[in-house]
Amino acid sequence: MAEDTYTIFTGNIIHCEKLFSIETLENGFIIVKGSKIVAIDQLERLEETKKNLEISKWQTVTLKDTQLLIPGLIDTHIHAPQYPNAGLGYDLPLLDWLQKYTYNLEAKYSDLDFSKKVYDAIVRKTLGYGTTTACYFGSLFRKSCMVLVDSVLQHGQRALVGKINMTRLAPENYLETPEESITETETFINDVLDKKSRLVKPIITPRFALSVELDLMKKLAVLASKYNCHIQTHISENCDEVCTVKKMFVCNEYADVYHEANLLTNQTILAHGIHLTDDELKLLSKKGSSIAHCPSSNSRLQSGLCDVRRLIEYDVSVGLGTDVSGGHSPSIIEAMRSAVDTSIHLSYGKPDYKHINCYDAFCLATLGGAKALSLDDQVGNFKVGKDFDALIIDMDVENGAVDLLQSCNASELLQKFVYLGDDRNVVSVYVAGNKVK
Repeated sequence: MAEDTYTIFTGNIIHCEKLFSIETLENGFIIVKGSKIVAIDQLERLEETKKNLEISKWQTVTLKDTQLLIPGLIDTHIHAPQYPNAGLGYDLPLLDWLQKYTYNLEAKYSDLDFSKKVYDAIVRKTLGYGTTTACYFGSLFRKSCMVLVDSVLQHGQRALVGKINMTRLAPENYLETPEESITETETFINDVLDKKSRLVKPIITPRFALSVELDLMKKLAVLASKYNCHIQTHISENCDEVCTVKKMFVCNEYADVYHEANLLTNQTILAHGIHLTDDELKLLSKKGSSIAHCPSSNSRLQSGLCDVRRLIEYDVSVGLGTDVSGGHSPSIIEAMRSAVDTSIHLSYGKPDYKHINCYDAFCLATLGGAKALSLDDQVGNFKVGKDFDALIIDMDVENGAVDLLQSCNASELLQKFVYLGDDRNVVSVYVAGNKVK
């Protein structure tokens, strides 16, 4: 959309006004100017609002009764180079799966043509499922990661992109020295910043504690501070991983390693967090660090069931991640379903346990993800002043997965989308006001 152009969307609108608080406008409107939301209200106040904003020219997008306007979905944890392995290797636990499947695939990304083929595919696929913001792990190779940045820019997605750091416990052809790791990471940060994109930012990405030395992690934390970068890594995904970290670093808790390295900040997103102790959750809450909940991956790799309610009770921000290819699907819609299933499973035998429902999962996939990535000042809901990252979904599409055989109100359409929807139901995708699907 041109910066001086007003677009008015009318129809069913649903977003999370605040976390776990759904606002539904069945006859609502949103006015967008350029990339920004300038008004949201009930349709009966549209003319008054246009007059107050002195809008004389506009274009209108009118939703059908079977359609919803919702905020864009946010994937807080996805491994772009692993996409070709989606659906493979789930007979193995995490550490064995990494050695047999993952590192061997990721080592191929020294080939920039292969990189472009895969990265174009995963960016298109995630956008097709409604992922307007993605937090990507790239590969070890800086130039390959810049191919991912270019794919994101080409297709118009919002993203954090990280060149991983890994100096040990992987095949020799897929390791770097600590010196190379710092030099290549800083070069990557500057290469991304030179793109001068408001949508794509670099993120510091030590793979996980077992992959890097403490001294290297400390130097990466210095880079994060120098360039005001986000940080992403993994924590407490697998019991064997947790035990190995404690032995390798001679520490009481996994989180202590990242704390000592100064990697726990209010711009840090930690994937999984299944087996965190109470003390670790208190530390993460104090530091403002977040968890990317990856329920599909946690099940596929037999890592465990993450208790999201417990994380929230400790005031730790939580978003959803697909964790492709640990997770089988690049769809955050699927991640919402898995999050509900996991929470229900955890509630069995606990009469006082309040499992998350489809609306809670929707909040985690939108505003929750934005908060987890410290982007909630820009996206996550339809608050005036934020960027217009949005989806139009339709639960009555030809050849879709859903047969809509009776009329549904807006909240019922959202239920059907969470439980039954897929990319066919995502009919339009907007990022910063630009239509990208």
